[in-house]
Amino acid sequence: MRIVISEFISLDGVVQAPGGPEEDTEGGFAHGGWTQPYFDPEVVGGAFDEALGKAEALLFGRRTWQTMAGAWPERAGDPFADRMNAVRKYVVSRTLGESDLTWNNTQLIPGDKAVAQIRELRTAGDGDLLVMGSASLARTLLGEGLVDELKLMVMPVILGGGKTIFPDDGTKLPLELVSTVTSGAGVQVCTYRRAADGA
Repeated sequence: MRIVISEFISLDGVVQAPGGPEEDTEGGFAHGGWTQPYFDPEVVGGAFDEALGKAEALLFGRRTWQTMAGAWPERAGDPFADRMNAVRKYVVSRTLGESDLTWNNTQLIPGDKAVAQIRELRTAGDGDLLVMGSASLARTLLGEGLVDELKLMVMPVILGGGKTIFPDDGTKLPLELVSTVTSGAGVQVCTYRRAADGA
């Protein structure tokens, strides 16, 4: 499987709480919902439709999974929601148990076994394993060299600090820009893949 990370991201690299004010206030983050002025169904929504359409499964960290599990089941009847609800899902967590997995078709990956089990998924499956949000998990996957593609929806805003997906351990990861689309609101939807030469 290809591991694909899809993120809303600010110009200064912040991915925290894109959807709403109460989504993630950790660290005193006060800008929750910052993507809303820039979202458009055609370009930004279309990027998510495309990514979800290629996904054989979704991979989440606990916080993002809980947010999604609280929102998508009640939206049944919409094609995107129906796909979200039906597709296979994995959640990495040290605290959730099997009885907590109320969202259809979800499988738990214990946090202490996450990297090893995700490596196994990557080598054993086909299609895309799509990560949405899940900043800590995305950062770990990038640090472990397990990410094949980044789909970044770069919003024209600076947030002045917050959670990021980028490791800060000094490791270099060359990427190749394979496509970019600009929305009317100035969002750059950029798709990057690992550079073939590994330069």
